[in-house]
Amino acid sequence: WEQLTAEGSDPLKAATPIATPAAPTLVPNPAGETVAQLRQQWIDACLAYDEQRAEQLLNQAFALYSPETVVIEVLQRAVAQIGEGWYKGDVTVQQEHFCSSLVVRRLEALVMAAPPPNRPGRILAACPPEENHVIGLLLLTFLLRRRGWEVVYLGANVPIERLETTVAVIQPQLIIMAAQLLHTAATLKEAAQALQQVEAPLAYGGLIFNLLPAVRERIPGHFLGEQLEAVPQRVESLMAAPRPVPTPQTIPEEYLRALEHFQGRRGFVEARVIQAQNGAGYAHNHLALANRELGLSIGAALALGDMDFLGTDIEWMAGLLRNYRLPVEALYGYLHAYHQTVGEQLDERGQPIITWLDKLLNGYAPN
Repeated sequence: WEQLTAEGSDPLKAATPIATPAAPTLVPNPAGETVAQLRQQWIDACLAYDEQRAEQLLNQAFALYSPETVVIEVLQRAVAQIGEGWYKGDVTVQQEHFCSSLVVRRLEALVMAAPPPNRPGRILAACPPEENHVIGLLLLTFLLRRRGWEVVYLGANVPIERLETTVAVIQPQLIIMAAQLLHTAATLKEAAQALQQVEAPLAYGGLIFNLLPAVRERIPGHFLGEQLEAVPQRVESLMAAPRPVPTPQTIPEEYLRALEHFQGRRGFVEARVIQAQNGAGYAHNHLALANRELGLSIGAALALGDMDFLGTDIEWMAGLLRNYRLPVEALYGYLHAYHQTVGEQLDERGQPIITWLDKLLNGYAPN
């Protein structure tokens, strides 16, 4: 500035405009260990509840790398690592919530600071009913806004009621939903069926569809892929050339009958299980939580047409028990009581559930 002024030039007029790329380049694996080190330092700061240190590390990361790189290589991978630590019992629920809240707060700020859209078309992003994990959808919303797309973000646990009215007002060219759990994959399916009635195209993704690829065959929509880095290109392809919605597999009638019957008797089953396990020395709230998670998962597996989808959720329940420092035998005793109660409370319509529990317990019984 001073040099231009000394030369008699107007610095403002002499300045060369800097071109802004339409689609920022994502660097998924930058050279060196700096990003990995920043990520681990950020995780350590979060686990120590050191908010100031965590924010300083993020500021340092954003100063060194593009926002796309930081949100993928630091935030997304850190959240996954912390979640794995919780599952193993190495990270407390309080630590996990603290870390997640910092990530959500930073992502929301990044979304708000993204440049105005410069591409035609509108995208609606939402989590299906009962899905409260928003980090993945927030990450995608940010990546798409950075690439110039207008994204209307609705957040967690969006009900199916009035969804048709919402779509009519927003008029999106594409709707994106994300589910992380089996039972929210089932609610995503319900939302997808509702959107079909108004001919609104759906794209979807989430952890459960990566863990159980067969679940994708039950959803009337476009699967966006397993790697978040590649999802923006997939979305752009769908926006440029809309494609017919894949036809999902038909759910067997016996599963639909079992689902209706189970939903009608679920309250009796769960009350009886708690009563049967009262003398086992387990806390009532732990049993109630196990009942809720298993009940939701059984209903989802029936709605999606395959009881074997529950295998992943039983592993999750075992991890939950470890987190509460309960012995593995507690899961076997609980499942045995649940199996006995289901046999008492359900008639022949509940056979898919009983058959699955038979198979599970035969392979799970401790020595």
